[in-house]
Amino acid sequence: MALRLYQFAISHYCEKIRWALDYKNLSYETTNLLPGQHIKTMQKLTKGAGASVPVLVHDGEVIQGSSDILDYLEKTYPEKPLTPMDEPEKSAALAWEKRLDNLAGPAVRCYSYHHFLQRPKIVVPLLAAGTPFYNRILLSLAFSRVNEVMRKWMKINEKTAEESRKVLEELLTELAEIYSQQPFLAGDSFSRADLTAASLFAPLFQPEAYPVPWPKPARIPKEIKGWLTEWQPQLQVLAKVYSDNR
Repeated sequence: MALRLYQFAISHYCEKIRWALDYKNLSYETTNLLPGQHIKTMQKLTKGAGASVPVLVHDGEVIQGSSDILDYLEKTYPEKPLTPMDEPEKSAALAWEKRLDNLAGPAVRCYSYHHFLQRPKIVVPLLAAGTPFYNRILLSLAFSRVNEVMRKWMKINEKTAEESRKVLEELLTELAEIYSQQPFLAGDSFSRADLTAASLFAPLFQPEAYPVPWPKPARIPKEIKGWLTEWQPQLQVLAKVYSDNR
């Protein structure tokens, strides 16, 4: 059975798995879901285990969550490994992945959506990317409810957005410093740690390989545009990791 990835095209956690699949030269199919409507599909797939994406389906196996999917891919397709063999390096890579999953991923999402959700005409195409055209209409018509649900589900508000901004700045400062001294986060080769760092921050440096219709610079919310300009040097460090290995 072919590998099938259930995803939001906009999701940076899904980009993490798309990158891993591509890195291992694996053939796979994607099913793009619409936020909100995806819940029924996920509940059926995971037998009620949860509604989060990404979810990978392969040979009767249903694996949910980017870290668990990476573990599965490493075990099932060991060629071109992303997990170091050396135990200390492996521990370092897994620790970085867990930290970035827990901090960077939610912070990028919270800070970005807090501002973009205030601009429905800009965020609707991002949320509906890769799905049938009529989903943009459906999202637009129900946007007040979508905004309410997303903010509640992801705990997005003025306070959490400000806290997320600080988390991003602390992590970007640390990562830029480390990469100025060594090419990789764990060991002497590209690993799941580097993949996680670059993929989770990718929405902030907007690589061409990302499958979403990025808004033109003039349409990016003023607050985010100013922040991106200020932190461009640190973001370009991760953009290089992305372009060198994606």
